[in-house]
Amino acid sequence: MALYRFGERRPKVGRGSYVSDSARVIGDVVIEEDCYIGHGVILRGDYGSIKIGPGTAIEENAVVHMTPNGLSQIGERVTIGHGAVVHGKVIADYAVIGMGAVICFDAEIGEWCIVGEGCVVSNGQRIPPGKMVVGVPAKIIGDVQQKHKEFWVYGKQLYVDLARRYPKELERIE
Repeated sequence: MALYRFGERRPKVGRGSYVSDSARVIGDVVIEEDCYIGHGVILRGDYGSIKIGPGTAIEENAVVHMTPNGLSQIGERVTIGHGAVVHGKVIADYAVIGMGAVICFDAEIGEWCIVGEGCVVSNGQRIPPGKMVVGVPAKIIGDVQQKHKEFWVYGKQLYVDLARRYPKELERIE
């Protein structure tokens, strides 16, 4: 696990969470229980703060950072896809941020939202709960349906399970 103190700011990692040794968790970052922090992830709480809710997955090479003295709140069972960049203020419970998406400063993503791959959510933009957005800049294209929720409940559980398996099964062989 690669945890770094920055001045007086120290990361905290909850029980059952997995943080890859190639991830960088810096400063004031709170990772609650049963989270998966993938390989190459950067969580920079050097001059802002980050709070990650239980059961959340931040997939490989994603970056989360916040403005000076700001707080990025990432809710429960959120999925942040591979290579996403997050500077947003709030990503509410069960939201999905697609691979390569960009969540700009002070943006807010509502509960059960799905942000499409490569989408850019602009500075200060607020996406209401249960909406699907795509494009540059992000535009609402519809409502999240029950079938989407069922799929993502399954997908989110895969990462909770991975967080439990990695410490037991991952072995460097060379």
